[in-house]
Amino acid sequence: MPAPPVALLPAALASAPAAPLAPAAADTTVGSPTLWALTLGGVLALIVLDFLITRRPHEVSMREAVVWSAFYVALPLGFGAFVWSRFGSERGVEYLTGYLVEKSLSVDNLFVFMLLLASFAVPRTLQQRVLLYGIVGALVLRGIFIALGAAAIARFDWTFLVFGLVLVATAVKILRDAVRGTDHAPDPDRLRSVRLVRRFVPVTEGYEGGRMFGRVAGRRAVTPLALVVVAVLATDIVFAVDSVPAVYGITGDPFLVFATNAFALLGLRALFFVLEGALRRLVHLGYGLAAILAFIGAKLTMHWAHLRWPAVPEIPTLVSLAVVVGVLAVTTATSLAATRGRPPEAADPHRDRHASGSEPTAQPQAQRPPVGVVEQPVEGGGPGPGERT
Repeated sequence: MPAPPVALLPAALASAPAAPLAPAAADTTVGSPTLWALTLGGVLALIVLDFLITRRPHEVSMREAVVWSAFYVALPLGFGAFVWSRFGSERGVEYLTGYLVEKSLSVDNLFVFMLLLASFAVPRTLQQRVLLYGIVGALVLRGIFIALGAAAIARFDWTFLVFGLVLVATAVKILRDAVRGTDHAPDPDRLRSVRLVRRFVPVTEGYEGGRMFGRVAGRRAVTPLALVVVAVLATDIVFAVDSVPAVYGITGDPFLVFATNAFALLGLRALFFVLEGALRRLVHLGYGLAAILAFIGAKLTMHWAHLRWPAVPEIPTLVSLAVVVGVLAVTTATSLAATRGRPPEAADPHRDRHASGSEPTAQPQAQRPPVGVVEQPVEGGGPGPGERT
């Protein structure tokens, strides 16, 4: 498997003078070339391991998901202990705060992934492979955004203002969608990337195992698996735009920015199957994420103002950690209280909008026609198998 663009990060970022303008008060990045090489090597090794595990499609058991989730929680915490002991408590707090922010945003990713998997009627045996493609795509995109962000921060202090405004605008959008009940409601038929693929390439009638390509009437075609992967990768771009500025609001060290993103993403495949039912109960997550992003956006804006006018105060990292933990705790508690005594399906505010993604009684999920494909009609006059709507 070719190395993703994040492999180009060490040379570009190990010597980047990001700290003088970064929210952290450090003088240099902790990411030496050796540490970059070891971290990237470990991330690539874990990705390869995940591809080997998902090589043969199978339904993930709860035991398997819990074991891998525990591993992917222990790993970043152990890395955080290393950062704390090796580089001091300040960098340790930055790493922990950044990791919590990225993990909360990654849970938001899982909401959208879950609804896309349901909308495309992805068989459970193929779901973890789709999630893995999404995670790899997110890592590559965030690696690119981190490199661009580090270069911009090193040269232009107004980058902090731009990042802050982006986060505030994103917070407003998330809050508006949460109030309207339209958050986490992707419509595959409206995704430009999916529509572009359908315009030029036919789609097979159903899933063909783990294959992304097949044939329709002798023509080369893509399978619904390829469509859902395209949709997931398209959403990765949106999430990267929000995620990278958010963690740059916690630390200006590009190595810690990458590490927090990588560790937050790597465990999503297993975490999805552990939290699949509980995710629907976090009905107030949108409000919490809006508050966190707005707070970090204000923190970045104040840091930019402090560089211009030293009298403007800055928000300490410990305060940021307290705010993030407090908001997540309140959001979780109110969500569980609001959905107490209700089944997960009833707790889903978008159940009606995504009814096609629920388990039907007449057909098992794996046999339902995927998005963009219609079944053969009982009588003539309608579209045939493999024809797109």
